[in-house]
Amino acid sequence: MLKILFDILFPRKCVGCGKVGSYFCPSCVRDIKQTDLVCPRCEKPSIGGQTHPICKRRFGLDGLWSLGVYQDPLRSAIGQLKYKGIKELAEILTDITIEYWAKYQPFVLDKIKKDRGVGWVVIPVPMHWLRANKRGFNQSNLIGQNLSKKLGLAYSESLKRIRYTKSQTKLKEKQRRQNIKDAFEISIPYTLDSKPSVLLIDDVWTTGSTLKECCWVLKRAGAKQVWALTLAR
Repeated sequence: MLKILFDILFPRKCVGCGKVGSYFCPSCVRDIKQTDLVCPRCEKPSIGGQTHPICKRRFGLDGLWSLGVYQDPLRSAIGQLKYKGIKELAEILTDITIEYWAKYQPFVLDKIKKDRGVGWVVIPVPMHWLRANKRGFNQSNLIGQNLSKKLGLAYSESLKRIRYTKSQTKLKEKQRRQNIKDAFEISIPYTLDSKPSVLLIDDVWTTGSTLKECCWVLKRAGAKQVWALTLAR
């Protein structure tokens, strides 16, 4: 009864168009703009988002997959999740990703199916505890937890942010790399003892500095391969 009353007093409105009924209506979901996947190192088009052979580095990302372009309505949905605390959007956006994967069978999903015996683990990009306390949650954790359940993969918060950093939002690429350097460490070493493959989760890829730094830490700790997955790029 309380839930029904709450829904009457505070109806759910689409973050894209404002239509009452759900936080992300089917029409706005269809309006998510998608573009060619790119190599995470040179950011030039790449089949399936794989890192080009010439761009491969020992401690670098093996691929990048993003749901869509960072513009409305997807940008609005991510903003409402992060800054307005509409946590239901984490599951909605995860469901959209899974539905897309089920329909189009992207290369990263083929990799997960093929290497399931080797073991994949979903690991979110961590927040510093001060920022997490202020916001109350980490959106990457929510997305990672939902994704791991729906794909039947292991989930671990093995990465820890050990240094408080400035927001990356207003920094240029070089400043972003310097800002995030040495900001992470492995907090649960045994998670990578079997050298699993990692699906590294974050909400937005801008320059990739944060994800690349996390990948460097994960591979040095024994990860076999690391694919980045973001909601937007």
